[in-house]
Amino acid sequence: MEPGGGDLVRFGQGRAAQVLPTRLLLLPLLLGRGLRVVAAASSSGAAAEDSSAMEELATEKEAEESHRQDSVSLLTFILLLTLTILTIWLFKHRRVRFLHETGLAMIYGLIVGVILRYGTPATSGHDKSLSCTQEDRAFSTLLVNVSGKFFEYTLKGEISPGKINSVEQNDMLRKVTFDPEVFFNILLPPIIFHAGYSLKKRHFFRNLGSILAYAFLGTAVSCFIIGNLMYGVVKLMKMVGQLTDKFYYTDCLFFGAIISATDPVTVLAIFNELHADVDLYALLFGESVLNDAVAIVLSSSIVAYQPAGLNTHAFDAAAFFKSVGIFLGIFSGSFTMGAVTGVVTALVTKFTKLHCFPLLETALFFLMSWSTFLLAEACGFTGVVAVLFCGITQAHYTYNNLSVESRGRTKQLFEVLHFLAENFIFSYMGLALFTFQKHVFSPIFIIGAFVAIFLGRAAHIYPLSFFLNLGRRHKIGWNFQHMMMFSGLRGAMAFALAIRDTASYARQMMFTTTLLIVFFTVWIVGGGTTPMLSWLNIRVGVDPDQDPPPNNDSFQVLQGDGPDSTGGNQTKQESAWLFRLWYSFDHNYLKPILTHSGPPLTNTLPAWCGLLARCLTSPQVYDNQEPLREEDSDFILTEGDLTLTYGDSTVTANGSSGSHTASMSLEGSRRTKSSSEEVLERDLGMGDQKVSSWGTRLVFPLEDNA
Repeated sequence: MEPGGGDLVRFGQGRAAQVLPTRLLLLPLLLGRGLRVVAAASSSGAAAEDSSAMEELATEKEAEESHRQDSVSLLTFILLLTLTILTIWLFKHRRVRFLHETGLAMIYGLIVGVILRYGTPATSGHDKSLSCTQEDRAFSTLLVNVSGKFFEYTLKGEISPGKINSVEQNDMLRKVTFDPEVFFNILLPPIIFHAGYSLKKRHFFRNLGSILAYAFLGTAVSCFIIGNLMYGVVKLMKMVGQLTDKFYYTDCLFFGAIISATDPVTVLAIFNELHADVDLYALLFGESVLNDAVAIVLSSSIVAYQPAGLNTHAFDAAAFFKSVGIFLGIFSGSFTMGAVTGVVTALVTKFTKLHCFPLLETALFFLMSWSTFLLAEACGFTGVVAVLFCGITQAHYTYNNLSVESRGRTKQLFEVLHFLAENFIFSYMGLALFTFQKHVFSPIFIIGAFVAIFLGRAAHIYPLSFFLNLGRRHKIGWNFQHMMMFSGLRGAMAFALAIRDTASYARQMMFTTTLLIVFFTVWIVGGGTTPMLSWLNIRVGVDPDQDPPPNNDSFQVLQGDGPDSTGGNQTKQESAWLFRLWYSFDHNYLKPILTHSGPPLTNTLPAWCGLLARCLTSPQVYDNQEPLREEDSDFILTEGDLTLTYGDSTVTANGSSGSHTASMSLEGSRRTKSSSEEVLERDLGMGDQKVSSWGTRLVFPLEDNA
C-alpha cells in the first residue's frame, strides 16, 4: 500500500472507518478510482459530522432561548407582585380603601398582558399541518419520525378549524400561559390551608349552624338556580344563532357550581382593617371557606353524572343519586384525610423533641400540611377539602405543641405564601385576558350570567336567613343580609376551577365569562364595600375578641356536675346536645391525648386504663407547668369563654353578665370576688356560699348564635 493510502486509512477513523475497509479491496484493480472512492466517502462522513454538529448547536441555542424566556416570564410576575406590594403600601399610607390589593394585581396584569399581546413581535412560526386521517382520537404524546430521527410532541389542546390560521405564534405569550395544574397543586394549597389555620374559631363555631346552612344548602341552591337560568340563556342563544357548538344542561350546572364559589377577599380585608362586626365577619368568612370546598366537590359530582343509554345528557334518577353519593363520599373522605393528617402531625410534635429544633419542627409542619393536599388528590379525593380541615385541625391541636419560635414561623410562613399565591393568581387573571388563546366572548351568555348570579345569591341569602332567624337568639338583621348579598365576590377558586378544563367550546365560554365576572366583582363590588358599610349602619371598630353585647349574649352553660347546678340550667341545652358532646369529648380526651393541655387522662379515663392514660398524658399536665397553651384567642375553648350561670343571670369569666358585671380570675379552685359579684350573690340569696367548678366541667357557647 502506498504511503498516501496509509494516510487515507488513518483519516478514515471513526464513522468512515466502517466504510473504508470494504472499499479498499478495489485498490489492486483500480487504484486510482479507489482513491477517489475513499476520498468521496471521507468527504461524505465529514459532511454528516458537520450536519450533526450544526443540529446540536441549533438545539442548544433553542434550549438557551427557551430558558431565557422562562426566566423573563417568571421575572414578569415577580415584578408584578413587587409593584403591587409597593402600591399597597402607598394606598395604606394614604388610607385608600376603594381598591384592594387583588384589584391592583389584576390591573397590573392587564397592562402587562396588553404589552405582551400587542408590543412584542411573533418569534416563531408554524410549518404546514400534517393530516392523520387514520386516527379517530387525539393522543397526549406523539412520536414523529422525521428522516430517521424521532421527535416527541405533547398535546396542547384542540383548535377549531376557523382558528387554524390564527394560532398564537409568540413564544413569550406561550411561556406566560401556565399549566392549570400549577394553580391546583402549587398555588391553591397555601391559600386554602391559611384559611383554616387562621380561622377565628370562637366566632366561627358560635355561628357554625348558619355557616353550614349558607355553605351547603346555599351553594346547592345557587348552583341549581344559576344552572337552570343559564340553560335558558343557552336556548336563547341557539334560537338567535349565537351558539356555534354544543352546550348541554350538565355544562350549565357545572358553570353554576364553579361560579357559586365566593371569595370575598376584598370585603374581608376591609372588614378586618375596620374591625367590622365579628358575627358578620364570621358568617362571610365561614361561608366563603366552606363553599369553596362544596363547590369543587359539587362540580366533580356533576362531571361524574353519566346516565345510562344513548342520551348521556338526559335526566336519569339512578345517575343523579349516584352523583349525590359521589358528593358525600368525596367530601367525607377528604374531610377524614385532612383531619387524620392533622392528628398525626399533632402526635408527632407531642411525643418527639422537635420543639428543641424549631427549624426542623417548622419544616415538618409545612411538609405534612402541604402533603395533605397532594395525598387527597392522589387518592381520588379533593385536596381543597382535605387541606382546609387539616388547617383547622393543625390550629386546634398541633399549634399547642409547637415551640414559641415555630408558632410564629408557621403563622407568618403561611400568611406570606397565602398573600403571594393569591396576588399571583389575580395578576395572572389580568394577564390571561389578553394572553389566553381560547377565549369565547358571548355577550348574551355574559349578561345572562351576571343576572343569574345576582338572582342565585339573593335566592339563598334571604330565604335561608329567614329560616335561620326562627331559631336564633341573635338575629341576622336586614343590614347583615344586604351586606352578605353584596359581598358575593368571585375570585381565585372560581378562576382555578374554570381554567382547569378549557378543551371544549362550552368550557372556553365559561372560562371567559368567569374571568369577566371576577373582574367586575373585585373592582366594583370590592370598591363599594366601605360606602356600603356606612349606608347599612354596620358597626365598625369592634374588638374581634370581644363577646357580643349583654342583651345579645350567646352563651349557655352545660349542666353542671356540682351542687350548685339547678334544673333550670337545662332550659336551652337540648338543641345543642351534639356540640355539648363534642366539646366534652374534645376537652376531656382529645386535647390531653394530642396536646399538652387539658385535664390528665388519669382523671377522665376509667381506672383500668391507668397505664394507657399515664403514657398518653403529657408530663406538663402533671407538673401544671403548661395547663393551657392556647395563648391565641382564636381557639374554641379558652378560660375567657368559661361561663357560670346562676338562675337567669349569667356571669362570664371575661367580665360580662346578663344584668351585672363581674370580674373573675380562674386559678385552680381560687376565685377572687369583686363587689359586683357580691351584689349578684346577695341578690340570688347565696350569701357567703362559694361557687366552685367541680372536676373538669365544661362551659361553652351552646346556642347557635349564627
